Amino acid sequence: MKILHTADWHLGDRLGRIDRTADLRAAVGRVSKYCDSEAIDVLLVAGDLFSELARPDGLREAIHHWQELFRPFLERGGTILTLTGNHDNENFCQTLVHAMTLAAPTVGTHGEEIPTGRLYLATEPTFVRLGGVQFVLMPWPTPGRYFRGQTHLQYGSPEEKNEKLVDAWKAALVAIRESPNYDRSAPAVLGAHINIFGGEIGGGLFRITPQEDVVLKTHDLANQFDYVALGHLHKAHAVGAPHVRYSGSIERLDLGEAGDRKSVTVVEVGAGGLVGEPYTLPLPDTAPIFETHVLNPNVDLPQLRAKHSTPCTALVNLHIRYTAGEHHLEDVLRELDEIFPRWYARDWEETGALGPTLVAEELRSKSFRETVREYLEQELIQHDDADRDSILALAEKLLDEAE
Repeated sequence: MKILHTADWHLGDRLGRIDRTADLRAAVGRVSKYCDSEAIDVLLVAGDLFSELARPDGLREAIHHWQELFRPFLERGGTILTLTGNHDNENFCQTLVHAMTLAAPTVGTHGEEIPTGRLYLATEPTFVRLGGVQFVLMPWPTPGRYFRGQTHLQYGSPEEKNEKLVDAWKAALVAIRESPNYDRSAPAVLGAHINIFGGEIGGGLFRITPQEDVVLKTHDLANQFDYVALGHLHKAHAVGAPHVRYSGSIERLDLGEAGDRKSVTVVEVGAGGLVGEPYTLPLPDTAPIFETHVLNPNVDLPQLRAKHSTPCTALVNLHIRYTAGEHHLEDVLRELDEIFPRWYARDWEETGALGPTLVAEELRSKSFRETVREYLEQELIQHDDADRDSILALAEKLLDEAE
């Protein structure tokens, strides 16, 4: 059985003002081509299929596009196994699962063989068999998924909550491996959306915060499974053993991933376990991302024009400095729009306002207030203007009280 391991598609995502739909659909298209060229039997997507920024109509369109791309793969008997990640909307995914169950109510129960030629989405710890291989699918740990019926639980801190979630995740995995249907002598693959201790986060966290992230400190997975397909960290790499791997995201999603080379991983599992070493296949033509500084528009703009004779297709973060009376800001911004039509963020500063502390101001870190406001503006980018303004006003009030 040949398995293509991928993760972190984030369909429907945005970067600042830029809708990433076209970029992400192109990346999914490249994945579908590998399913054909590599004669893949199982496509395993280890979480974060959708972005939390995706609107309902965007989710619907993403599923329709997915259906069109992978219909030939499913019709020839290929199977898609997916699981939910921390960016997937829990309610939407549960609804999707209920709808799929209505369409095929005879699908096998816990630990039974499932039919090929279908898509499966695991929203809770799941154990299935497919072609003689056992698949354990472990979604991102949330209270709703792992604390079922334990409504009395209280946490003294985010760290305590994360510790309880880690314990619940481990307990769920142990329960699956100790169930009567689980055969420890048969080949087994784990798909999980989790942060494994020792994983390489890379240059950016992509909306991961230390308070919210759940880190699994275990070294047992390599011995328990023939292959471990991980999602959550966007840099492709192995953790502790060649067969315990993060596939990485399929597109560059923020500036922290600017230097990443995106790929998918292919692994073959036979009756005796892993066949050969896992290998990666590149995902070329991912969108370039960079930031540029315009320190003197009179000098820098002509140079940028010469360097980018045609409009630049990269995603660009612009930092602009200008002098009132010497430069007209609107003209500078208009010219930068023409050079970088896909700029996703920009800021500007008038040099006269900097005074003698120019260097200190350039190097100073953002204040807590600035950090909170920028985070909220990013998270609320898809919300109605009235709701966004109301939440931002409330945040300002709370920050004033805190100060």
